[in-house]
Amino acid sequence: MAKTTTKIVYLCSQCGADFAKWNGQCPACHEWGTLSEFKTSTKAGKRLSVDKRPSAGLSDLLKTPPLTRISTKIGEVDRVLGGGLLRGSLILLGGSPGIGKSTLALQIAAGAGRPVLYISAEESEEQIALRARRLGIEGAGLQLSGENRIETVLEEISLLKSELVFIDSIQTVYSAVLDSLPGSVSQIRECGQQLLQVCKQRNVTVIIIGHVTKEGVIAGPKMLEHMVDTVLYLDGDDRYDQRILRSAKNRFGTTNEVGIFRMDAGGMLPVENPSELFLSERTSGISGTTIYPALEGSRPILLEIQALVSAANFGTPQRNVNGFDLRRLAMLLAVLERRQGLVLGTRDVFVNLVGGLKVNDPAADLAVIGAVASATLDKIIPANTVLVGEVGLAGEVRSVSQLEKRVSEAKALGFKQIVAPAGSVKRLNFKPTGIRLQGVKTVREAFEIVF
Repeated sequence: MAKTTTKIVYLCSQCGADFAKWNGQCPACHEWGTLSEFKTSTKAGKRLSVDKRPSAGLSDLLKTPPLTRISTKIGEVDRVLGGGLLRGSLILLGGSPGIGKSTLALQIAAGAGRPVLYISAEESEEQIALRARRLGIEGAGLQLSGENRIETVLEEISLLKSELVFIDSIQTVYSAVLDSLPGSVSQIRECGQQLLQVCKQRNVTVIIIGHVTKEGVIAGPKMLEHMVDTVLYLDGDDRYDQRILRSAKNRFGTTNEVGIFRMDAGGMLPVENPSELFLSERTSGISGTTIYPALEGSRPILLEIQALVSAANFGTPQRNVNGFDLRRLAMLLAVLERRQGLVLGTRDVFVNLVGGLKVNDPAADLAVIGAVASATLDKIIPANTVLVGEVGLAGEVRSVSQLEKRVSEAKALGFKQIVAPAGSVKRLNFKPTGIRLQGVKTVREAFEIVF
């Protein structure tokens, strides 16, 4: 009978590194108070062995044709992944509870058209079947399992010869090698490592679903995000039915692409034209509103920016903003006061990006400052005008990237005028027709055009 051995290790909750003794500061990531004690034992079993493949020369691999991607039949998902699922890749899908992670995963599984194994460690097979019936999924080639022991999961992958595997969720899967509870740092790290091994050795695509903490990060060690090939976040607001799929890491594609969905009883429905969705209830004929051509990855999206300026009822004026950086808004208000002479120190300022989309692009500065000025002066910006440009502290309007795509999207939706930085206008490779392109160097010039 094999002798049972137990040892104590200290794992860092930030980077996932393990050490033989406790330290106040993690020697790997230098964070304080992140080491926790865990007991490991070999009595429960051992890792499932995976057949080793011989090493390959780079020159031989370059002669082979590139791997073809697996289309999910969901255009927004394929866009974010860079064209589809790549065989042998490990993907982490995170999101808040109830945001639609499991729904989207089931739709991807149904559209892949490959042998799929869906491990539902949180729900029973009957519950998954109820969701599939609601989504209208027939389930051909889709196998369900409620197993949550990672060694048994790997055996099922080998037995069923699955090409696509879903783990829902990684926080409920455990390894028999460790004594700790499912969801602990050591369990998540061990299960993630075994899934990574089976991905690379057997050319299986694995999509791991992970919970997001209240801080907005995926629960578990940061090493889990480092070991996977792609990290996807499904964002959304409970007040809206829009869902946004973002790529925070992608070894096989760009990390700037986003997918837009609308969630209803039929599941996650892709939105082919997000601009029409965000402008569907646009207000017109009122001051304090303007249109900004955002750029999410390679996709231009037109958004409505609203501003409201009112007299402060208390000694300290309020600065409230939704979807935009509060500190950058404070800078823009200072530019308005110092360069344009607008008095805002005794007024409350509210800025809102309609639709729940969050923008971090400095190119939104001119639209935000234009909406605030419109609300302050009570002057209406023309409804067919679009504003884009980065604003500096001297009141200058700086160049923005990919102005061609922004102009094309504005023209396609019927806008007749776009106010943009003069530097970006000069670098345009084409002369747009059907829309008037106004190049400005300062905020004052932009205000002379729109007011």
